[in-house]
Amino acid sequence: MQLSRSKMARAVAATGIASVLAMAPLALSTTAIAEPAPAAGTEQVRIADAADGTIDGAIEWFESKDGDTSYEGLCEKAVENAWGTTGIWPSAIAHWQNEKDSGNAHEGDTNPPRGAFVFWNTSQYGHVGIADGEGGFYSTSVNGAIGHGDDLSYFSNYLGWSEGKVPGS
Repeated sequence: MQLSRSKMARAVAATGIASVLAMAPLALSTTAIAEPAPAAGTEQVRIADAADGTIDGAIEWFESKDGDTSYEGLCEKAVENAWGTTGIWPSAIAHWQNEKDSGNAHEGDTNPPRGAFVFWNTSQYGHVGIADGEGGFYSTSVNGAIGHGDDLSYFSNYLGWSEGKVPGS
């Protein structure tokens, strides 16, 4: 049932506002049509989304932001965002120290697995990226932006790596 404005005005005058308000949901209703479910065996495989808490998602996040300069000086924020979180550690060096204190740091090991956090002592705040599993990494400050470095020696003072996982978990 759909009422014109003039009919609704006359209804208000004749029957009072309560009757019109009771009819309003009918006047404003819409019909929803559901999508049919896919036939059995035809479901599509879901690819990991960026920042979904997986290694693939974290790497996809970095790849999708290649060339982005908005994270310069915010490497820890970038790796946390890539894993779908933020605000866990104030700096890369604090993240590294936590991994060391927890016994999760692989100091000096230059063979980090894909998705591992990789750390450098570049300043009082340090630097962190995510390993590609082939000797390189994704990070901020690669040619002044988010990018891919082919070798862990791209930055000086490499510290080591820790397991790739949602920070703080």
